[in-house]
Amino acid sequence: MTKSKKIKLPEITKSLRKISTIFRYGLKALELVWKTSPVLTIAIAFFTIICGLLPAAIAYVGKLIVDSVVLASQNGTLANRNLALSYVGLEALILVILAACQKGLNVSQSLLRVLLGQRVNVLILEKALTLELSHFEDSDFYDKLTQARSQASSRPLSLIGRIFGLGQSALTLLTFSGLLLNFSLWAVVVLVFAAIPSFIAETKFSEHAFRLFRWRSPETRQQHYIETLLSREDYAKEVQLYQLGAMLLQRYRDIFDRLYTEDRNLTIQKGIWGYLLGLLSTIAFYAAYAWIVIEAIAGKISLGEMTMYLVVFRQGQSTFASALTSIGGMYEDNLYLANLYEFLEKPIPKSQGYITQGLKPDGIRFENVSFYYPDSQQPVLNGISLHLKHGEKLAIVGENGSGKTTLIKLLTRLYSPSSGRILLDGVDLKDWDLDILRQRIGVIFQNFVQYQFIVGENVGVGDVERMDDAQKWEVASEKGMAKSFIDHMPQGFQTQLGRWFKGGQELSGGQWQKIALSRAFMRSQADILVLDEPTAAMDAEAEMNIFNHFRTITKDQMVVLISHRFSTVRMADQIIVMADGKIIEKGSHEQLLQANGRYAHLFSIQAAGYQ
Repeated sequence: MTKSKKIKLPEITKSLRKISTIFRYGLKALELVWKTSPVLTIAIAFFTIICGLLPAAIAYVGKLIVDSVVLASQNGTLANRNLALSYVGLEALILVILAACQKGLNVSQSLLRVLLGQRVNVLILEKALTLELSHFEDSDFYDKLTQARSQASSRPLSLIGRIFGLGQSALTLLTFSGLLLNFSLWAVVVLVFAAIPSFIAETKFSEHAFRLFRWRSPETRQQHYIETLLSREDYAKEVQLYQLGAMLLQRYRDIFDRLYTEDRNLTIQKGIWGYLLGLLSTIAFYAAYAWIVIEAIAGKISLGEMTMYLVVFRQGQSTFASALTSIGGMYEDNLYLANLYEFLEKPIPKSQGYITQGLKPDGIRFENVSFYYPDSQQPVLNGISLHLKHGEKLAIVGENGSGKTTLIKLLTRLYSPSSGRILLDGVDLKDWDLDILRQRIGVIFQNFVQYQFIVGENVGVGDVERMDDAQKWEVASEKGMAKSFIDHMPQGFQTQLGRWFKGGQELSGGQWQKIALSRAFMRSQADILVLDEPTAAMDAEAEMNIFNHFRTITKDQMVVLISHRFSTVRMADQIIVMADGKIIEKGSHEQLLQANGRYAHLFSIQAAGYQ
């Protein structure tokens, strides 16, 4: 017996400690629910109170019905029969009110669930907008984002629903206890302690389920990724041609099998323990049942009181078990909400820049700039120094992995240098107001986004404040040399692009790149144009035409161009050659040819290919 206590007491103590953590996020969840809809929150509270009070009233009226029926059967007077029928009518009325309250509670919760799911998702997306590019490239942080989005939209309402449900159960138990105390204090004690083992099991398995949820986030993302590969049109060509379908589907099944095995084991364990511990509650009920029957046979209580006590004990036991289960569920909800708020409240350093105008027209300067990715000992950029004046064109060449695109991301403040500094018109980039800085930059990345929007919006996103300006669409697409094929499209700038939506038109790779170039020209106020392989999908002649045109219309703008085609970069005022994150050569096309170094070697190889 002593050994049994040593085993059980720590479990009870541990469960009680868990109870103390349950309400940690209760106030935050309540605040969130209230801000989502005060009217529905009040409605849920009102219906919960009424639903909590009426069961005891129904049990008591049931006792009155039985006693009045016994009395009427003994003397048969009309008054006693009418009294019994009036009690039946009263119970029916209470049941109608209870059903209305329960339906009102369900409707209110359903409406609030939709609104709350939207609000939480918006909060997550708003947080995502404050993140830096490095956060999205961090797999651990991306797991947190996935976890926050997966179930957290339903958990705040679940927690509030359980809190209100707990309040309803407390009201019901309070009224039931008042009725049971007239029979015996020990009946209340038995009612309470019979439900505790089930509660211990509930909290234990809730914690285990949450640990599985956190551990499996990477595998869940792998499943979603494979679903995307198998169901998106932009992957379908390669999946079919390389016959990847069966392999990917098998991986999908393997991941599911691993996750299902964990869920199955947890479900079976929870079911077995729930059944065994539930037997204790059943034994306690029938012991109380026998006790109440013996008291009725002895004439100590009436038949109506016996009926009422049995109903109260049965419903009280169910209500108390439900209350403890709600507490266990609240503990689980609390774990998920902790995960949500861990994401929402993660401190994200905000840009402290406030400068909106440069000190002098000095252009762009990189001063001994180096950059390391987090947890990497190898620099991606090492000691980069260069100067680009207003109106000058800079071309960057080098092999893949030499640091070209990373340099662009530093210039556009997607990353910050690990050491050194970058100046624009004499002001460090970190001191510029970030919105003002980015308004000065028009950019097209090699892996630019192909928006499933209409043509005009695909161009317009380059300047979101003037996104719907049709006149600017015309001007930008003319500069990007896209207007000629846009004019021949079924609905011109109103033509839907992509295949996701009805009537969508697909473009060639070269046409998409011209759309992206036009997007960069939407920012008419931008004096810095950044082009990362902007014509990779075009043929050599089309590329030459674009850059002859491009040089003409960007006379007053600074241009940073990354390209592997030397016929293009030779038009730049300045060319830098990168390797292993360093600038190994710098100069004009003619100067670099005379130097007979890496650039000259690469140029000669490429030139030979056209002979």
